[in-house]
Amino acid sequence: MQFIDEVQIDVSGGRGGDGIIAWRREKYVPEGGPAGGDGGRGGDVILQATPELSTLIEFRFKKQFAADSGKPGGNSNKSGRSMDDLVIGVPIGTLVYRIEEDGREYVVADLSAEGERIRVARGGRGGLGNQHYATSTRQAPRFAEKGEPPETATLRLELKLIADCGVVGLPNAGKSTLLSVASAARPKIADYPFTTLEPQLSVVRLGPEESFVMVDVPGLIEGAHQGTGLGDKFLRHIERTRVLIHLMDGALEPDEILAAKHTIEEELRLWNPALTLRPTLYVISKLDLPDAKATFELLKEQIPGLRGISAVTNEGVRDLLFAAFQTIAATPMPEVIAPDAPRFVLTPQEAFVINVDPDGTYVVSGDRIERLAAMTDFDTDEGLAHFEQVLTKMGVDKALQERGAREGDTVRISEFEFDYS
Repeated sequence: MQFIDEVQIDVSGGRGGDGIIAWRREKYVPEGGPAGGDGGRGGDVILQATPELSTLIEFRFKKQFAADSGKPGGNSNKSGRSMDDLVIGVPIGTLVYRIEEDGREYVVADLSAEGERIRVARGGRGGLGNQHYATSTRQAPRFAEKGEPPETATLRLELKLIADCGVVGLPNAGKSTLLSVASAARPKIADYPFTTLEPQLSVVRLGPEESFVMVDVPGLIEGAHQGTGLGDKFLRHIERTRVLIHLMDGALEPDEILAAKHTIEEELRLWNPALTLRPTLYVISKLDLPDAKATFELLKEQIPGLRGISAVTNEGVRDLLFAAFQTIAATPMPEVIAPDAPRFVLTPQEAFVINVDPDGTYVVSGDRIERLAAMTDFDTDEGLAHFEQVLTKMGVDKALQERGAREGDTVRISEFEFDYS
């Protein structure tokens, strides 16, 4: 299965069902009143973290998602059916960003726990039937409300794997080999660079109550933070880890090992400076090789706390894993979203704004008023009259006068145009 960890999708809630115009039709009620039912509510679109998924590959070919629209109302004051929400499963560890029309991104949610969910597109409410518009002076209203348009959004989903411990190092340092002896994982291993083309997750079990999740992060070479060797595709997957195991190839010369150590540390710093503060266990691998032990003894004086292991003979492996487990237990979960990151928050907005186009058209905009226009049946005189009454109550008529609107001027709300009077 291909590993996909970043996608862009479009979501839309379901439109509300239309209210209808209907009348009572009973045998002994010759002049029955209005009885048009309300439309049903459209479904919301919800993202939910699920352990059954480990990659975003489900979104590789399907990128548009829309909930079902509500059903129209019925006779005898019967409401239309409201539709179920569309629940979309995503892997645990998925970050959700909302992309605005100007290209700016806002954090919506970090779905880092099983079952956690977030509504990303709201369905429209159902329109009111003509039963709601009967008054003492208007006993037979011949108009009803259309269903409310749904909310739409463009989202970027970014997967940052949930792992307790990340193993980093240059290619061929022995990361995949360590993973294979520490857990039941069986990554591809060979004697050439970049045998691992995707992060490898595995569970390390040290006892009945002692276990943690380890991830091998491939592609870390000089320039990884800029995309060299696919490094930028994988560095994000160590941002959730509480501890790092920095594995260094014991087959190299001491000065080469120190240079490799500096390269990895620099790439981590350039990608995310917070990674340089993460508890790190420095480890020399391949102690089974003849010169590796001498190299290990030499470097112990230059790298405090340095450990040595051999994945072939298992020397030092269990001690390393226990040290990692104890460090994980003592380290809080790191934040993966910067405190100052722009976040998407619904804030109260002005009811409407009036601008004047160069051609003299008065453009009235605003979420509430545009939804009202979309839900109005302009094909009926009564529907138009009701719309004008609501505009007057909202203060639009007065505001147009203050902006200089005169009889016959063109007023536009969304795609609807009419003459001002």
